[in-house]
This record gives sequence, C-alpha cells and structure tokens, in this order.
Amino acid sequence: MNEKDMVNDYLSVLNSSLSNYGSVISQADNQQLRQALQQIRNTDEQRQYNLYQYAKQKGYYQPAAPAQINEIQQVKNQLTAPQQQQNDQPPQVH
Repeated sequence: MNEKDMVNDYLSVLNSSLSNYGSVISQADNQQLRQALQQIRNTDEQRQYNLYQYAKQKGYYQPAAPAQINEIQQVKNQLTAPQQQQNDQPPQVH
C-alpha cells in the first residue's frame, strides 16, 4: 500500500468517526463521559484537518471547487423557505 492510499484511508476513517461523535455525544447522559468524548472529537477534528492539509499539499486529495455565491444563496433559500412558511401560518386551534 502506498502513502497516498494510506492517507486517504486514514482520512476516510477519521471522517467516519467524526460523523459518529455527534450522535454518541448527544446521547451521553454522564457529564464526564460527554466531556471525554468531546475532547476526543476535538482532537480527531484537528488530526483530520492536519492530515487533510497534508494530503492536499501532496496532491493526494483534490477538494471540490468553491461554491459560487448564487449557489450558496439558492441552497440557503431552499433550507429557510420551509421554516418561513411554518412561521407565516397562524397557529391552529383545536
């Protein structure tokens, strides 16, 4: 296995782990466990970012092109439209 494959595999593992932390942390009732998981997540987020920077520098990872402002606005409108529609409707009386 070459370095590029190892870096990409490790990035994939870190990304997967980071996706799962939110679910686990939100379900942790014990405050000490919750804080420990948050610290681990924060450490892994930094590790992932450092590895991402390394992979990008080496040409192992090519990020997507930045979104255009009109694309960002379109997504924002799509995400906020349902909330605005709910807020515009009067409360129902039963």
